[in-house]
Amino acid sequence: MLKAANDNHKKWLEFHEENPAVYDLIKHFAMIAIKSGREHYGINSVIERVRWHTTVETGGASYKINNNHAPFYARLFEAEHPEHAGFFRQRRQHERSAA
Repeated sequence: MLKAANDNHKKWLEFHEENPAVYDLIKHFAMIAIKSGREHYGINSVIERVRWHTTVETGGASYKINNNHAPFYARLFEAEHPEHAGFFRQRRQHERSAA
């Protein structure tokens, strides 16, 4: 397991390890958006699409995806797909010092 940079990152790592299908769906829907010709798209929109797909289209169990997980999924996607760097626009992540 990777070392978590902060509490949100730690929670995302735990969720990601327990729910790998979520990231598979994020990649799937992101690639559909890319193939449609979009140069940029919002990671939150993709996560909402995952929620829709798992609850409405498949009738399966819905995932409780924390909105704080979005930037970590965007960064993971970019790390795994550098040819699509910048597809998900991202804010800089600020490190907080432990006080």
